[in-house]
Order: sequence, then C-alpha cells, then structure tokens
Amino acid sequence: MTAQTLHDDRTRAETQAGSADSQALLPPLQLGPITVDTPVVLAPMAGITNTAFRRLCREHGGGLYVNEMVTARALVERRPESMRIIKHEPDERPRSMQLYSVDPVTTGHAVRMLVEEDRADHIDLNFGCPVPKVTRKGGGSALPWKIRLFESIVSTAVREASRANIPVTVKMRKGIDEDHLTCLEAGKVARDVGVAAVALHGRTARQHYSGKADWDAIAALRESLPDIPVLGNGDIWSAEDAVRMVEQTGVDGVVVGRGCQGRPWLFGDLQAAFEGREERHRPALPEVSATLLRHAKLLIPYFDGDERKAMQDIRKHVAWYFKGYPVGSQLRTQLVTVDSLTMLEDLLGQLDQSIGYPGADVEGPRGRAGSPKKVHLPEDWLASQELNEAQREMIAAAEVDTSGG
Repeated sequence: MTAQTLHDDRTRAETQAGSADSQALLPPLQLGPITVDTPVVLAPMAGITNTAFRRLCREHGGGLYVNEMVTARALVERRPESMRIIKHEPDERPRSMQLYSVDPVTTGHAVRMLVEEDRADHIDLNFGCPVPKVTRKGGGSALPWKIRLFESIVSTAVREASRANIPVTVKMRKGIDEDHLTCLEAGKVARDVGVAAVALHGRTARQHYSGKADWDAIAALRESLPDIPVLGNGDIWSAEDAVRMVEQTGVDGVVVGRGCQGRPWLFGDLQAAFEGREERHRPALPEVSATLLRHAKLLIPYFDGDERKAMQDIRKHVAWYFKGYPVGSQLRTQLVTVDSLTMLEDLLGQLDQSIGYPGADVEGPRGRAGSPKKVHLPEDWLASQELNEAQREMIAAAEVDTSGG
C-alpha cells in the first residue's frame, strides 16, 4: 500500500462518513481524546514558541500549538525559567508541551508532575533536536540510536500520562546521519508502546537545516505505521507546500517550524488550504509592523513586566517579520537594538506605510539554512546500539518507579 493510497482511503472514508465539507484535504487529527480540527502543529522552537507567539498564531488559524522544549530534569527541579516555559494562558486549549530527556526515571517524574498538577493536555517528546548541547548528552536526534533507551523513555511517559488520559507523541529526525538511520525502527517502537502519533522531520541530525527535507522518508514512515497518525515536518514555507506534502506522503497532518517565524498568519493560510479554500493572507507593511509591535507588547507580561527583556527578545524576530519588505538597512539595524517599547514604536512609525505585499520575496526559507554539521555525540555512541550498564540500570529503575514498586 502506497502513501498516496493511504491518503485516498482516508479521503473516501471521510466522504462516506458524511463530512460537512467534502472539499477538506484531511479529516481532523485525533490524538487520544483530543480532536485537532485543523491538522497542523506548531513545532516547538526554543525562544520562539512562548505564550506571546502562540497567541498570535492561534488568532489566525486552528491547530495544535506546542510550547518551547523544556528539560525534564529542570522541570522536576522547578527551575524558574522552566516553570515560565510551561505556562499557558487561560484560554489555551489544549495545553501542549514538549519534554526533552535522556533518563526514563526523570521523564517519569516530570510527566507525573504535569499530570498531578494538571499542567498539560498533550505531551510531546523531543527526539529531533540536532544542537550539540543536546546530542553530546545522547539526547534529541541522537537518542533513538539506543533504541531500548528510547523505548524506556517513551513507554515511561506513556504510562504516567495515561493516568489522566493525556496523549503522548514523539517528534524525531531520520537519524544521526545517512549511515545511522533510526526513524522506521523508532516509529514502530513508539507505536507499540502506545504513543498517539509520530512526527518526522525529513532530515538527519548531520544535515541540521541544510539541503532539502526528505519527504520520501516521511512517506516511508507513513506506510510503515498505518495504524496511528504520522505527521510530516520540513520545508513547509507556504500552504501550498503543506498540500504538496500531504499529497506526496499521505501524512495525517503537518508540523510547521521555521516557516511561520515572522509570519503567524501562515496558520490562517494552512487552515484555508486544508478546508479547500483558496484565500491567502498577503499583509502590507503596516499590518506587519503592527503585528510586530503587538508581539512585543505581549512579551512584556510573559517576562513578568520586564520591558527591557521583552525588547531584547523581540529583536530576533525583526528580520523574520520584514523578510522581503524594503525597509532599509539603517532602520533594520536600529530595530535590532531596541531597548524600550517607546523606541520600538518610534522606529516602526518611520516605516513607509504605502509599501504593499512584496510577493515571492516574502516567502521561502527563513534565515540561513547553513551546511551539514558534525554531530556531537557521547564517546563511542555509534560503536553499538547496545546499552551500557548505567543505561540498563536507569531502565530497570524506571520500571520499578512507574509500577509503584
């Protein structure tokens, strides 16, 4: 059975069930008890997907909006920044968060905390991060290579989350490099221990964000897991890209990361495309600058009223918001040094309000894709998939801990 056949079967099933919108590209995404009407997920991005940015995105379109990745150990230790990261606004439902861990025991404690304190409705596990500070500890995209450790972390999270009927999903990459691919095996293991869905970024850790995402790998994972939702991630810069991914791979939904940076309205485009509508958001410069200003204002309460910290945070968004717009290098330089809301308002007031939507220059990759990078790993990590004694002890401890022993 091909990925396209899977997609065609889902479409026919939806039609036979009497869908209200026969033009819809996909049915809603079902994650345990959670129904995501628009099968689009905001990828967790460090320093980006806080409450301020999530609100902007939610206001434009439907989907599942995940917070920044939080380290399980830091969460258990209740470090102030981690507690800030897991905050959700009162109207955010479902409350979705992503955990990173290399230890099944700590994973279990973190998920138990989220369950007992009613802090989440959905938990995603990070096995896709390629940055050195994560992979050198054997975490992120490095971890599925140790498949039994991966299995223990995922199964522990699923067991703890099941106490409150909270669905657990995993997000991963193809593997460490082309010689150490892990996604097919890891996907099946995750499915077998009870995850609600699997998301795949079609790149290896070594690729980082260079080159093109391998949508064929996403299609292969979709075919290998016909009984749970599979989501695709990588190179979705427009609603049309999302449609192409669905048609080429048969995925049940898409995960959008860098493509929405500086473009929260992309989620409106995605909802329209998945509902079979052609309208797209094409903001002129005044709307873009107004959104940037509102983004900055929303960051102030996120940082507990610290305006200076909020302005420091908004600086990194300037280039993304104004990509393709003829703003001028001098003004851009000033905007990335703002230290007060008044200064930001003054600078934005200097923009030419007659500038419309520039077209294709606004779309496409955000920032620099870079080149393949060395993957920093623990010593002898690739020598074998077998676990060392310390890792085996962690798994045994997790089994005792989550069984109440």
